[in-house]
Amino acid sequence: MKKVKSGIRGSAAKGSVAPKNVDEYLAGVAEPARSTLKKVRAAIRSAVPLDTTECISYGMPAFKNNGVLVWFAAFSNHCSLFPTAAVIEAFKKDLKGFSTSKGTIQFPTDKPLPAALVKKLVKARIAQNERKKQR
Repeated sequence: MKKVKSGIRGSAAKGSVAPKNVDEYLAGVAEPARSTLKKVRAAIRSAVPLDTTECISYGMPAFKNNGVLVWFAAFSNHCSLFPTAAVIEAFKKDLKGFSTSKGTIQFPTDKPLPAALVKKLVKARIAQNERKKQR
């Protein structure tokens, strides 16, 4: 099997065989980040419609429903959730205390984002995708 870079500089999966699915990705992530991402994944799953699918997109786990809703990943010294820049802007008050950039929320490898916050972010992405679909 050929080794493929994940496509994300500095991600936990860098230089490893590209994962085929989310479970494979998580299996390649060291603790405590693996447990943290499993909690984030569970929070996302609880907020998405039943017909949502999981996939690997840009070398990271993602949830798709009318397009990608969110991505999440582990890096060497943090984990990240990628809900898009518009969602981060809309929830910037809720995200105080977390490191954010244009489309990324970073959090410690041993401390997942609060499940209630993840659910709010995901529901906002679902609404965004629904509006986009209706145009």
